Amino acid sequence: MYLIKKIISFFYKRKEKELPMKKFLIIGLGNIGEKYKNTRHNIGFKILDALAENEKVAFETKKLGDITRFRYKGRTFILLKPNTYMNLSGKAVKYWLNLEKIPIENILVVTDDLNLSFGTIRLKAKGSAGGHNGLININEQLQTQNYSRLRFGVGAEFKTGRQVDYVLGEWNPNETSDLNERIEKSTKVITSFALAGIANTMSEFNGK
Repeated sequence: MYLIKKIISFFYKRKEKELPMKKFLIIGLGNIGEKYKNTRHNIGFKILDALAENEKVAFETKKLGDITRFRYKGRTFILLKPNTYMNLSGKAVKYWLNLEKIPIENILVVTDDLNLSFGTIRLKAKGSAGGHNGLININEQLQTQNYSRLRFGVGAEFKTGRQVDYVLGEWNPNETSDLNERIEKSTKVITSFALAGIANTMSEFNGK
């Protein structure tokens, strides 16, 4: 009888691990290549790198992106950094979403936002692309804009016509001094998103 219970428990836990609602796809947006590494547009990559470092896991290059995963409190976090360049991010998101059989309510896209002051964090359950090329492509590929996104404010300190130079420019010294603290806060938002749900996480972290 004891052995039977152990076998049942084993298969139950195995099945529980495979349940889609226990898996979360976290996508950090950015551009591949050393020249983009420390640019404002790559904050999504930097936040996922920090989370992976915290969890002591390493990214591997696989189809359409760099991937790693870890488990925490019964949740599986799959971290994706698309290697398609920003404007084609949706191709990687759609591929891994389908491959891992993750419901769309369990994805979170981490991206930069010109409309928020530097370091401001805003979690949203859905919304327009706001002119962001990465989000535009994700919307096109998924045929919806009803997915969660974590927006990290990069400010808009640029002259007319210099937006591209600004987002593809590196952080200034004042931003750099505060960046690590804001990135660490963002990793906590990601964890809370999976554990506490989006409504509770928005209430706790938005604008803070």
